Amino acid sequence: MNRYQNIPIIRSATGKQEYATTKYPEIPRRYTDIYVITSAEDRYDQLAVAYYGDSSLWWIISTANPQYTQGSLYPPEGVQLRIPMEISPILNAYTALNNLR
Repeated sequence: MNRYQNIPIIRSATGKQEYATTKYPEIPRRYTDIYVITSAEDRYDQLAVAYYGDSSLWWIISTANPQYTQGSLYPPEGVQLRIPMEISPILNAYTALNNLR
């Protein structure tokens, strides 16, 4: 799933084409969540492949762990990350928030 696939392209005030603002849902804790301790080699996209089979879902793991920097594909080394395992409700909320069909 390409998270930008259905996001509308808009024209900015300068006339440049860009994607509309993407909204991300809150991801509640669930008893099915998995917790892992990160190593220096970990990346959000690689974790998404390992747990979801899809690197483009890296944003789910990143969004579920807002206490860590959101500007990098690399989570901090040696921290505990929460990996949500029930992703259907998250994807449905993402679709609804961004008015995608």
